[in-house]
Amino acid sequence: MGARRISAIVYVVITVGIVAFQVALAAGMPWGAYAMGGASPGAFPPALRVAALVQAALLAVCALVVLARAGVALASWARASRVAIWFVVALSSVSLVLNVITPSGGERAVWAPVAALMLASSLVVAITSRSSQPT
Repeated sequence: MGARRISAIVYVVITVGIVAFQVALAAGMPWGAYAMGGASPGAFPPALRVAALVQAALLAVCALVVLARAGVALASWARASRVAIWFVVALSSVSLVLNVITPSGGERAVWAPVAALMLASSLVVAITSRSSQPT
């Protein structure tokens, strides 16, 4: 198994965990200190619950793009994934920066390393070549 495929799997496994976390926040779990800058400790208010669901959906789409670009799934997305993977890399970069500069120490300790791993794995998928993938 090559670096691209392993990186895609790493990205997706991490993303599944984050999506579960976001859905739990939307369902009322009191983990707000570890999300969105820790501005709303405890359970999220309704607006942030909706935001958590939007983030979960966006991350799920990113995971699908990574899988498509790595040639693991969604072959019909292969061509579009050539551009979309760079959106995933950019989003991962922004996520890393935000998680490093957050005022929430707990969020920084938990999510900055996760964001760094997501950036690294999405970047590997983006820059490694795959001869069998359409150009």
